Amino acid sequence: MSLRLFRYFIFFLGLTFFGLGNAIAVNVQSLGLHPWEVLNVALFERFGFTIGTWSVMCGLVLVLIVFVVDRKYINIGTFLNALSIGPIMDFFLHLNILPHETAHWWLNILILLTGIIITGIGGGIYVAAGIGAGPRDGFMLSVSEKTGLSVSWARIVVESIILIIGFILGGPVFIMTFAYTFIQSPVFQFSMKLMRSFIVSLEKKRKGQFEVPL
Repeated sequence: MSLRLFRYFIFFLGLTFFGLGNAIAVNVQSLGLHPWEVLNVALFERFGFTIGTWSVMCGLVLVLIVFVVDRKYINIGTFLNALSIGPIMDFFLHLNILPHETAHWWLNILILLTGIIITGIGGGIYVAAGIGAGPRDGFMLSVSEKTGLSVSWARIVVESIILIIGFILGGPVFIMTFAYTFIQSPVFQFSMKLMRSFIVSLEKKRKGQFEVPL
């Protein structure tokens, strides 16, 4: 397998983990979800379709906005991300094999934490593959560049607006909504660094550039 094909394999593996983690979290949504999923669930409950379908539709809207504002953040990976995560999430939800909300709050938190961690791992993996940023990431970067805000502040502002819209539409906002990023981000960073190191080591091995130990 060529390194390019391997990168695509890693990319889709990351998307699969990301969709799986989101599906697990949706099953215990009363504890709160990530702002984007709050919006997707709210749209699903108000207008029908599926949660994954709304994920795709929101992703494509962001792609269109970024295309108009600054198309340098759009590539093949952006479209693959926008079109894949939603159906993957719907697939796992349709299988009905994932744990559901229970009468025990501590078990529900454990289930949600599992979903958050799996999503963080998946996000780190697909970003490390280097195929391209997702539509939400591209949108954040575009907002950051156009407004002069740091990427972190651009993310906070955008996700706060999305959260407010989702809340107004009746989406599941609760305590874990505000803890989501603090849990997921470190997992994402660790997963991304680990996978990038692995890919770099493969590239060096392929090019025969291993350093001779002293």
